[in-house]
Amino acid sequence: MPELNIPHKVKRPSSITVGEFFERNKEVLKLKVLGTEDGFPRKITEPSVNRPGLALSGFFTYFAYKRVQVLGNSEISYLNGIDPDLASKRFQQLCLADIPCIVVAREKRLNPDLLTIANDVGISVFQSSMMTMKFLNSATIRLDWSFAPTTLIHGCLVDVQGVGTLIQGPSGSGKSEAVLGLLQRGASMVADDAVHFRLIEERQIHGTAPDLTRNMMEVRGIGLLNVAAIFGVGAVRLSKRLDLVVQLIPGADLSEVERFDSGAHTTNILGRDIPLLQVPLVVGRDVSSLIEIAALNHKLRTFGYNSAAEFDQRLLKKMADEQSG
Repeated sequence: MPELNIPHKVKRPSSITVGEFFERNKEVLKLKVLGTEDGFPRKITEPSVNRPGLALSGFFTYFAYKRVQVLGNSEISYLNGIDPDLASKRFQQLCLADIPCIVVAREKRLNPDLLTIANDVGISVFQSSMMTMKFLNSATIRLDWSFAPTTLIHGCLVDVQGVGTLIQGPSGSGKSEAVLGLLQRGASMVADDAVHFRLIEERQIHGTAPDLTRNMMEVRGIGLLNVAAIFGVGAVRLSKRLDLVVQLIPGADLSEVERFDSGAHTTNILGRDIPLLQVPLVVGRDVSSLIEIAALNHKLRTFGYNSAAEFDQRLLKKMADEQSG
């Protein structure tokens, strides 16, 4: 049997620009530009946000200047409550600290003099209608997504009975035909041929399709198919967590295949060990049914049940009973 490792290149973004942050999240985070767009090329280098209350009071030790700065009701009230000259001085110090951008939450507005300072320094200021804490939580999640390690892997990702299953195999091994059979059994396709994977919060791997091929699949001899148009919108998903990898092995020697899979095989993707099952391709085998059963068997294992382990226990008990007479 071939090696279990799946070669893939991992991309780890070290930064995103303020412009990218705004364009990707302006609808979700309800952002709009208050000041200049000159700050769009500035870089965000930490996937988090910061409330600069201490900085506005003059304390810059340990100031997280690499993060998106968020002004909530407290910060705006503080700036409006102190002497205007002092407020301008403190705000200018904040803007000169090489921060990427400023977001004013709760649909608050900056004093025009302070907005002018930000524009002169080249800091983009945004306004969000979201409550401050809700914005902080949502922005952190969105930034984690933007900074998460990613990779592109050849294969088909399908939601089979709730199990995110990556089907791999050499070109022409029948991956797309297997996906068609699964779709007819009620599965949902995420991506065909190539899958973008992203590690979320260092715990889960989620897969999506490239924008160009989303909802599309290619079947040799038929051509491109729009899965949503043929099977309905329920047959496609935008993303799915990766739970299982199934490798199709054409021309495999069945004598070398394990008869009782213990579930011990894994493959490492983006630093996470994913359960892996190798399925030999033999004429007459219903590959779609085998993949569906493999997914259901994986689901049982996540619930703590292992049929191979149960068989071992039965065999040991029978041997012990025979020895005891």
